[in-house]
Amino acid sequence: MNETVVTVVGNVATEPEFQQTATGVGVTRFRLATTARRWDAERGAWTDGATSFYTVRAWRTLAGHVKESVGLGEPLVVQGRLRICEEDHDGRRFVTADLDAVALGHDLSRGVARFSRTSAALPAATAAAATGVAAPGRAEAATPEPAVPAAPF
Repeated sequence: MNETVVTVVGNVATEPEFQQTATGVGVTRFRLATTARRWDAERGAWTDGATSFYTVRAWRTLAGHVKESVGLGEPLVVQGRLRICEEDHDGRRFVTADLDAVALGHDLSRGVARFSRTSAALPAATAAAATGVAAPGRAEAATPEPAVPAAPF
């Protein structure tokens, strides 16, 4: 099967929303905005191009991780299958670009992040309950690790 897989770098434009399908599969949906910037030699400054918006959907385990890890305005790198959809509503034609995310993470060229592994067999909330260790989420901070002297490079 030939699919178009793309990587898009942008900012979260809407708060991620988690839902479950009728069959119980989790999906998180949000909009991603990306704006091309170019150097304008005549003006001697950066100038913004047009902004493109993508509807990103993350499924199953990735859906829960996205909901717990991603917030409005955060810079992301999203890799996924691109679908261009054409629809007619009230006599007007709309074209949308959708990404079914395969991999997703924060853009570390614009900030820092800390990774927290969850059990592969259990969702994050279930793993936290089973181990008695709270899974860090958006509202609560992860327990800081003890300070370790840095080794010289």
